Amino acid sequence: MYLNTMDFTNPLIYGVPCFLGLILVELTYSKSHDDGKHLYEWKDLGSSFVMGLGSAILSPLAKTISAILIFNVVYELFNPLVDGVRMNIMGWDSFGYAWYFWLLCMLADDFSYYWFHRENHMIRFLWAAHIVHHSSDNFNLGTAIRNGWFTIFYKPLFYMWIPAMGFPVEMLVVCLGIEALWQFQLHSQYIPKMGFLERILNTHTMHQVHHARNIEYMDKNHGGILNVFDRVFGTWKELDEDIDIEYGVTKPPNSYNPYVILTHEYKDIWKDMKKSSNWYHKFMYAFGPPGWSHDGSSNTIKQQRRLERMEVEAEKSMVNKPFVRS
Repeated sequence: MYLNTMDFTNPLIYGVPCFLGLILVELTYSKSHDDGKHLYEWKDLGSSFVMGLGSAILSPLAKTISAILIFNVVYELFNPLVDGVRMNIMGWDSFGYAWYFWLLCMLADDFSYYWFHRENHMIRFLWAAHIVHHSSDNFNLGTAIRNGWFTIFYKPLFYMWIPAMGFPVEMLVVCLGIEALWQFQLHSQYIPKMGFLERILNTHTMHQVHHARNIEYMDKNHGGILNVFDRVFGTWKELDEDIDIEYGVTKPPNSYNPYVILTHEYKDIWKDMKKSSNWYHKFMYAFGPPGWSHDGSSNTIKQQRRLERMEVEAEKSMVNKPFVRS
């Protein structure tokens, strides 16, 4: 009975057909209008579809793990039945289905999504799974379904605290579905800036920034529906109309083969770990930020930005240095 309820309440059950329809609409429009936006490449789209199909096949297993084995166990553990009423171990009644609890659950979900997404960019072993989504040089609705197959297994760990607080599991699953629907439609270049909503929501232009490999844009705008957490935690970046966006990653897999797309970063991690016999170095190559190296052979995004600032300051100092006749 529980599984039937979960299937009924999960918005993604109804969203998947819409995803395919919207991709077809955007693809048709982009091919029939000479607007300078070459959004789709057939081989790239094919790879995205394989990635999306694999995620759809693995999704029921992941949902079983998250909804039953993790979320349900956590909910039962932290919200035991006391005289027929569920009481949180902290002393309050477990939350019901009033509208304000839905809003609070959605806010909690968005907060968790921010940190889940941000850590996917900050921890290289997680990045190895998430890089699949960023591996395309194109930004379109097809890219939205290019998801890594391994993120769905550890993602629930970032949300465990929500049922622990007393939010019903099925409420969280609905909020997760709503989040995924919003994330899908963000991958379009045809939606202009949205006026005052840009102050609150994570919009299409902000997500273009997130998918860019321009150094000034990388590791920015991790938010789900809202951009408030990016603003609070210092990762928000507005789209600069004067910068030509380049999408994708700095070290692309250079392949349309789904197996290569899924595994290339794990192979690179293993190669880097063998560079040093120091166990701390090995640990950092796997769980430090992407680009970390013990010998300076590669740099993290923060290090690259620091080096660029130093170069700019050095150039300015040379320009402003007074000429002295010898």
